[in-house]
Amino acid sequence: MKRYVLWIWACLPAMFLQAQPALNETTLASPDGRQQFAFCQRQVSAEVTKMFYRVDFDGQPVVLESRLDIGLDNHLWEEALGKHWAQPARWNDAMRLDSVSRAACRESWKPLYGERSAVSDHYNALTLHFSRGDKSAYRMDLEVRAYDAGIAFRYAFPMHPEAIYHRVTDEATEFSFPEGTTAWWSGWAQGPYVERPLSDWRDCGERPLTLRLADSLYVCLTEARQVDFPIVQFRLSEEKKNTVRTSLYAPADMVTPFATPWRVVMASHRLGALLENNDILLNLNEANRVVDADWIRPGKIMRETTLTTANAKACIDFCARHGMQYILFDWKWYGPSFDFRSDAGEVVVPNLDMPEVVAYGKERGIGVWLYVNQHALQHQADRIFPLYRQWGIAGVKFGFVQFKTQGWATWVHDLVRKAAENHLMVNIHDEYRPTGFSRAYPNLLTQEGIRGNEEFPDATSNTLLPFTRMIAGAADYTVCYFDPRLKNTHAHQLALPVVFYSPLQTLYWYDTPARVKEVPELEFFDQVPVTWDETRVVHDRIGEYVTIARRSGTDWYVGCIGNNEARVVSLPLDFLTKGRKYTATIYATDERADTPTRVGITTRKVDSGTVLTLRLKERDGFALRIVPD
Repeated sequence: MKRYVLWIWACLPAMFLQAQPALNETTLASPDGRQQFAFCQRQVSAEVTKMFYRVDFDGQPVVLESRLDIGLDNHLWEEALGKHWAQPARWNDAMRLDSVSRAACRESWKPLYGERSAVSDHYNALTLHFSRGDKSAYRMDLEVRAYDAGIAFRYAFPMHPEAIYHRVTDEATEFSFPEGTTAWWSGWAQGPYVERPLSDWRDCGERPLTLRLADSLYVCLTEARQVDFPIVQFRLSEEKKNTVRTSLYAPADMVTPFATPWRVVMASHRLGALLENNDILLNLNEANRVVDADWIRPGKIMRETTLTTANAKACIDFCARHGMQYILFDWKWYGPSFDFRSDAGEVVVPNLDMPEVVAYGKERGIGVWLYVNQHALQHQADRIFPLYRQWGIAGVKFGFVQFKTQGWATWVHDLVRKAAENHLMVNIHDEYRPTGFSRAYPNLLTQEGIRGNEEFPDATSNTLLPFTRMIAGAADYTVCYFDPRLKNTHAHQLALPVVFYSPLQTLYWYDTPARVKEVPELEFFDQVPVTWDETRVVHDRIGEYVTIARRSGTDWYVGCIGNNEARVVSLPLDFLTKGRKYTATIYATDERADTPTRVGITTRKVDSGTVLTLRLKERDGFALRIVPD
């Protein structure tokens, strides 16, 4: 009884607000009419008017009426200018709606690379223009876009004639969901995922945050275009049941005009559609800023761990034989990586001749990447990036970066820009997760921010990632193959470069050329592309099994991975062109195979009407290459 009374007391503010009449109601729908956004204000007192929104999909509630809220504190600069404008407790509470403008976009663009060769940028737009209605000249716009994939909105602040800066102290945008909603929660960017109700979270959850609504709707909350602003995470509301809210990692000092990153709500009845439509995040970013991009070349990469010329050449020879494009010198080639005194412009290990290795690789069409830790990047990037270009280095892997605060976010994205100026590709490792910046700077090929293979997660964990982390974009999963610590079958491992998209695909993470066994199925790694013309999610049974089909030219590649349980998978090939005949090469676990990996290879004729039936063991999977006859 006591708990019930406390819940009623906590809900009283929300119940009171919803009882107030709605003002300035405005709606927006996506081009196909399925995604719907509604805005209103509610008068709380003579001075306070609060902002609310809701999101529906196919007429069903996705986000129930929820607060739009951002906190600003400009007292310091107001006092410096001798101003004495009274500020409300919350920034939105004193804003009045002056006007509404609408627009639409029906464009498409071709990315340099991606999960699809063409991206439709179709949306309807709504901008709500607010002001304080006093002499302060404070203004705010709420910008909203409705795509067929979902709704995006952000707070924008037009040019202020006197403001030195606006301090964004916090953001408390709410997302209230129907009773029974659960979320796949992860506490950090490389943490495991757990499906939880919207209660009793011990900490903030990472983005993207994927949710399952009780009425079989799937939703993803995330952000786009987080470039010079602190990241947002999601935590439970202390005031409203079944509600999560944004939580800025730290305050931000911004100069007008500026806008916050986009808050994105994707919704679909089919979970796989969230992944298939993840280019909404790219659409919310700037167009390509790299004019001459011929030097940006996606590919497959192998790590060189001994830091010797001899093994580097062996890795280059291996890559040349196996259809790979790059090798990576991992950390410590320039000294202790966590020591600010280490100079990333000098090779200090005794048995590594960098010019000889780069020249050897160039003769064989294999480029060289270098790992550089954030300690060296902080103080040496302006010097070493031009130096690496002189050396003929293809790219840089940023290690242990900081990026969650405004300052660090600006720093790491400026590094990507500097790398582009020096024709260097980039792979950002550790806690960084993408929000679409690679559209503006495609030299940022990939990033980690995932519980990757180097941590040996189990098969069930892998079946969660396509519909959680991978919605954000490319992930460097660091695929292993011969390491004895692997929990999953080799057929499961073989499917991973298709399931986990990355235009820089790391293979053989813990392996060396001497350790690799030349088993027949490695031909799949040799042949599999890293960028795609089309992507289809065939099976989206999150936590159970996942099948993804991707097309490159006229060839299709399919990856299927199962969880820790055995099952039978029925695979329809209806994504193939009707009326055309194909040959499918199937790589699957076969205990009769006379190899240490127990992967069998079979071929059969197929067409769009074919349905394949394959049996998966525990922690198993399979891969297909399908080519037209």
